[in-house]
This record gives sequence, C-alpha cells and structure tokens, in this order.
Amino acid sequence: MRYLSRIPFKSIRVKLVIGFLVIIVPLIGLLIYNNYYAIKVVRNQVAHSYKSLVTLYMDQIDRNLEEVDKYLYNLAALESDLLSLELSENDNYDQYFFAKIRLANKLETDMNNYKSIDMFFFYSAVNDEFVSTRIPGETYDQRRSIQDGIVRLLRDTPDMHFDDNWFVYKLNGDYYLCHIMKTGNVYIGGWVRPSKLMIPLNLIELGQAGKSVLVTDQAEPMDKLDILNPTEKTNEYLHVSEKSRKGDFSLLVLVPDSTILERLPDLQRVTTLIIIGAFLVLPAFYTFLRKVILLPINRIVVVMRRIRDGYLEDRITQYPTSYEFELMNDTFNNMVAQIRQLKISVYEEQLTSQKAELKHLQLQINPHFFLNSLNIIYSLAQLKNFELIQEMSLSLVQYIRFMFQSNLKFVTLKDEYAHTRNYLRIQAMRFPQNFTFELNAAEPLLDVLVPPLMIQTFVENTIKHAVSMEEQIELKVDMQLMETDPETVRIVISDTGEGFPEHVLQALQRENGMLGESGEHIGIWNARHRLRLLYQDKAKLLISNGPAGGATVEIQLPLCYEESEQGENAPCIDY
Repeated sequence: MRYLSRIPFKSIRVKLVIGFLVIIVPLIGLLIYNNYYAIKVVRNQVAHSYKSLVTLYMDQIDRNLEEVDKYLYNLAALESDLLSLELSENDNYDQYFFAKIRLANKLETDMNNYKSIDMFFFYSAVNDEFVSTRIPGETYDQRRSIQDGIVRLLRDTPDMHFDDNWFVYKLNGDYYLCHIMKTGNVYIGGWVRPSKLMIPLNLIELGQAGKSVLVTDQAEPMDKLDILNPTEKTNEYLHVSEKSRKGDFSLLVLVPDSTILERLPDLQRVTTLIIIGAFLVLPAFYTFLRKVILLPINRIVVVMRRIRDGYLEDRITQYPTSYEFELMNDTFNNMVAQIRQLKISVYEEQLTSQKAELKHLQLQINPHFFLNSLNIIYSLAQLKNFELIQEMSLSLVQYIRFMFQSNLKFVTLKDEYAHTRNYLRIQAMRFPQNFTFELNAAEPLLDVLVPPLMIQTFVENTIKHAVSMEEQIELKVDMQLMETDPETVRIVISDTGEGFPEHVLQALQRENGMLGESGEHIGIWNARHRLRLLYQDKAKLLISNGPAGGATVEIQLPLCYEESEQGENAPCIDY
C-alpha cells in the first residue's frame, strides 16, 4: 500500500498506460491466440485434405480424356475408311460417300462407350466436309455454331501442330476442350464441354457456398463464368488447384472459410464474446479518454487558435482536471499575458525605429545625384554654353524642389514620373550622343502612391555603370498594371548595356553580399530595404539580365491611393 501511494494516479501518463493495458492487451492476446493459431491449423489441414481430393478427381478427368485419345489413335491407325475420305468426292463419289457413312455410323455407335465427352467428328480437307456425332442437349443452331467454329479453326490453321494434349478453345463466349489428330488430309477429334467433365465433382462436399470449376492457364473460369458474385472476395475462400496432364487447364476448388470453421463452435463463441465485450468496453474507454485527455487538450487548442488569430486577451478557463493540465493552463495563461505586454512594447519601439531608419535611408539617397549635377554644370560653364546651363539649372531646381519633399513616405506616380523624366533629361544633356531614354506610364496609374526616388535609384545605376562615351545606351521605363494581378503596379526599368556581371547578379538575387567594402550597390540595398519597411512582404524587387543583354529591374508594388479615396482598405503600410 505504501508503494501504491507513491504512484501518481492523477498523472495523465499513468492513466493512459493503465487504460491501454486494461483494454488493448487482453483483446489483442485473445484474438491473436484463438483466431490466428486455430484458423491456421484448420486451414492447413483442410487444404491438405482437399488437395488430395482434387488430385484424385483431376486424375479421373485425365484418365477419361486419355481413353478418348487412345480411341482416336486406334481409329487413325486402323480405320481404312479414312483413306477414302482423302479422295475427291467428284471423282470417287460412291467410294467417298459410303466411307463417310460407315465412319459416321461407327463414331455414333462408339460414342456410347465414351460418356465423358460430347462429340466425335472428322473433317475432309479435300472436300471441305465436316461430319460429327450428335451432341445431347444441344439445339440445331448450337450444334451448327460448334461445327462452323471447328471448320473455321481447321481452315485458318491447316498446318497447325496437333500434339498429344487437349487444348482450350473459346467459341461465342463459351469455353470448350478439343483434341484434333491429323492423318493425311483428314482430321479426327473429340469435343467436350467443361461442365460435362465436372459432373463427378458435384459429389464433393464443399459446403453451401463452395465452388469447383475448370480454369485456363490464365485462371479464367471455363464454366460458371459468374462463379464469384461482385460482392464476394477471393480472400474469403481457400484455393486448391491441380493442373491437368492432358491439357492447358486446371481444376480449381474454392472452399469458403465459413465451411472450414463450421466445426469450431467453441472458437466462434469465444470470438463472439470478445467482439461483444470490445463493443461494450470501447464506449466506456472513449468516455474515459475524452474526460481525462481530449477535453483539456481541446480547451487549450481553442484558445491557442484564438491567440494565433491575434486575440491575445483570451485565456484558458480553469476546470478540475489532471494536475499536469492545471500546471500547463496556468503557465500558458501567464505566458500569453507576458507576450501581449512585450508585443505592445516591441511594436511601439519598432515603429519608432523604422521611422528613423526610413528617414535615414531617404537622406542617404539625397546627396548621391546632387554631386553629379554640380559636375555637369561645371563642365557646361567651362564650355560657356549658357543656353544649356540655363536649361540644366532649371532642371536642377525642379530636381532639388522634389528632393526637399522626399522625406515623405509616398508620392504620386505622376510626381515620381515627372521627377524621373527631369533626371533623365539632365543625363541626356550630359551624354547627348550616347544616351536616349523612353518613359511610359498608364494614365489611370498617375494617382497611385509609390515610394519617392524608387525609380531614380535604378535609373541612376544604369547611368553609373552602363552609360559611357564609347557606346550608345538606351534606357526604357514602363509603368503598367500587371495582367495577372490588377491590384499590383508593375514598373520595369531596362537598358541596352552589358547587364549585371554574373557574380553580382547572383549576390543581388540572393539578397546577401550586396554591400561591398567600398559601398557599391548601396542604392539597390537601400531600395530593397525601403520596400521591406514600407510594404513588408507585399512588394517584390526582381533583378535579372534581359535575353538580348542589358540589365532589367522589375518592381511590383501593391495598388494604393490617398487615404481619402480608399480609406482603411488602402494596402499601403502606414506607421
């Protein structure tokens, strides 16, 4: 008793072990011992017994067919009228006619001595005439169909090798056994239905559902084609078969398991009691399992799903249960409360950090173009080209005015389009003979909100790495809605330069190793990071080389407008 008091019976682990041992082990032990062993022994004994019986009956069928074979051999060797049947009826009518009549009468008479087959026949290939004995129980049409089938077989295969065995012949969906011998140009043979050979087997005691049938080498029933109902399963029968020595067929006996086990009433009673006991115990065990394990787990799962959906204020309601679940519920509730408080604090800090980081990234972009513009004005001043200096200064003023507004998180695509065009115009004045550009934007997209300077980052990358004084470069910017997703803006920037080097392209596509020690690709890194801050995972940046060469950058942004137009449904991320 002192030892039992130490066992934590309230533990869910102990309850599961006890429940499993009490219910499953006895059932499995009894079923395995009583059913498997007893049925195996009985089936082996019955199979051995029926094997001997089937072999005996198969030998009897083979002996009957062998007697027919001996008769046909003697007839071919001793019957002189077979020689007359090789003569042409037109040239030797009387001799052929009387020989045919005598042989037909002889076969009809001898049929009385061979009850195991249905018909003897002979066929004169010279005169194309078939004569057979009568087939008991067959109508004229059935007899005529069989005769036509045999004649067709002999005509189609005149050189067919006829060995000592009987062969299976399928005619009009029915199977028959046939043995044909050839002597000169005359064929003689025997013909039998499988059902006639099976008559002695009807005396075998196979039970009410037992079945016996002759089958081909392909295991197709030659008789009783519906031997198995569609609802019956072959594994419910004991299969015993024996192959014939006289042909390509076998005798198959199917003994139902119910017949095999009908002499085991004690085993059936025990099995019935076990099944009834299992049905009575299983509901009780399920009720026990549901109260002890399933309900406490279900309460936890329901609250976990609610928390996963964002309802951090939900808690697990306390109910009397195992102390493991009580500890789990208390710990879980405390953990959720701490997570909720930490999430609020982290979210507030993250918003502040992301705002500061976004401002820093935008300011990091601002000086990048300004130095290049001053260098262009300086070069034009040296050339004293005052008209271009005025145009350049006006473009630069418009550029700087836009840059002063770039601390905004979003601008309209119309403003970004105008700023990009202004920037490219300045570069075209810098490389008048080596650089051309083309900008296309769909009219309905001009009010869409996009991050400022996003397009210029990649346009500037083309100017920096592709445009030179040695070759002509064309830049194209296309801004359209995606055909596959009408809620996404697709901006494609492509040029006719040499494209990204392979190692650089791989690094950019992997999003690692983008920043070198000298700060190269800082603009692309900034652009990707800004998209992640602004849109989280709703925006994509795809970098590749075009099929004909040149760099291609595709930016996919969610379609969003001003707050006044779409309200809370606008997909733009706001801090």
